[in-house]
Amino acid sequence: MEREKKTKAIEMTTGSIWKNLFFLSCPLVFSQVLEVLFNMSDVAVVGRFSDYRALGAVGSTTLLVTLFTGFLIGMGCGVNVRMAHELGARRRESVIKTVHSAFVICLIVGLLVGAACFFFAEGLLGILHTKEELMDSAVLYLKIYALGMPGMALYNCGNGILSATGDTKRPLLYLSIAGIVNVILNLFFVIVCHMAAEGVAIASVIGQYLSALLIVIHLLRRTDDCGLHPSKLRLDPACGKAILVLGIPTGIQNAIFAIANLFVQSGVNSFDAVMVSGNAAAANADTLIFNIMAAFYTGCSSFIGQNWGAGNRERMKKSYLVGLTYSFAAGAIFGGLLLIFGRQFLSLFATEPAVIDAGMQRVKIMGFSYMISAFMDCSIAASRGIGKSIVPMVIVILGSCVFRVIWVYTIFVWIHTIPALYSLYFFSWAITSVAEVLYFRHSFRQLEFQS
Repeated sequence: MEREKKTKAIEMTTGSIWKNLFFLSCPLVFSQVLEVLFNMSDVAVVGRFSDYRALGAVGSTTLLVTLFTGFLIGMGCGVNVRMAHELGARRRESVIKTVHSAFVICLIVGLLVGAACFFFAEGLLGILHTKEELMDSAVLYLKIYALGMPGMALYNCGNGILSATGDTKRPLLYLSIAGIVNVILNLFFVIVCHMAAEGVAIASVIGQYLSALLIVIHLLRRTDDCGLHPSKLRLDPACGKAILVLGIPTGIQNAIFAIANLFVQSGVNSFDAVMVSGNAAAANADTLIFNIMAAFYTGCSSFIGQNWGAGNRERMKKSYLVGLTYSFAAGAIFGGLLLIFGRQFLSLFATEPAVIDAGMQRVKIMGFSYMISAFMDCSIAASRGIGKSIVPMVIVILGSCVFRVIWVYTIFVWIHTIPALYSLYFFSWAITSVAEVLYFRHSFRQLEFQS
């Protein structure tokens, strides 16, 4: 069994960190990109085969969907780090307890988040000033989408467990299968069944539960310590606390970003419709590039977590530097490609030259900014890898969220140009990066001092 495990999983505590972290992260890159593309299919299908009201209804829920799903993804990160710690330390009993505690916690959190999204859908959309003609369809879409959140929580839990073991290929496979089914059902419900927003929502829910089912079946079949056994499903207080301490701050951090970007959007909305449309088209690049970079953050966190558990301080330090190098390079390369091929990219989402020109104003600033965010996010992932998540959350809320709100209501109001608005990303990431790097350095030195 040990030999089989080694052939299917990336080794994190021995071997080349450059090679192993890269091969661990590559399937995560594809998973992240596929997830973005499959989510875009909801908008694409209703926009192409339904009417503008269905497109507007789905688009009106984007911020809330990002907020709730971001929280569930954060919980999966908590599971990933806790598992990495225990696997690195080779604490078999704790690994078994963590697996089963994680499933109990993630299921409960998924049910609570889904219930909050379902019962408060109309009120939340009202706060966002959703247009009256879109409200009914938007509420229906969001309520149906909420039904799939327990499935999403279980998939992220299983993904966190498998990624911590060094297996990132299976989650990619399961997500790909579920995503393809999601796209096919999107087309079926909208074109054949003549459904609108509710059709793509139902397809999303089915896809979420399919990905959860596939990953749960695999864990049920495992015979090692990471296997899932229904008879052992119970909440261990110590494991549960560790997962929540790591997962909740990460989830809140993801949710706060969505709220902060609402204020940025309000600044964009102060311009004409052409500028708003250009911004919306250019924002698609953000999602793709951020998710590619996020794969290396997950890899970094897993490597640091396992090597912390194994007590290998040098490999922890090198894992951070390697993860930072890869994520910085990804931001620089894809940001550079966006600068070169920005017009071609924007033409995928818009046809009017004026809209593309407007989108390029954002691209010209963001293309140089993505790589800066690597210092912030990789340092946050590294801190999470050594069990520190609350202070990094506070730093990022102050530096990248509160700072943005202040910028929108001061510098942007004073200058009131699109470059002045988009520049807040560069400066907020630069300031937060300095603080996050210093905090990780301080925390890491404390670990060395304690050892």
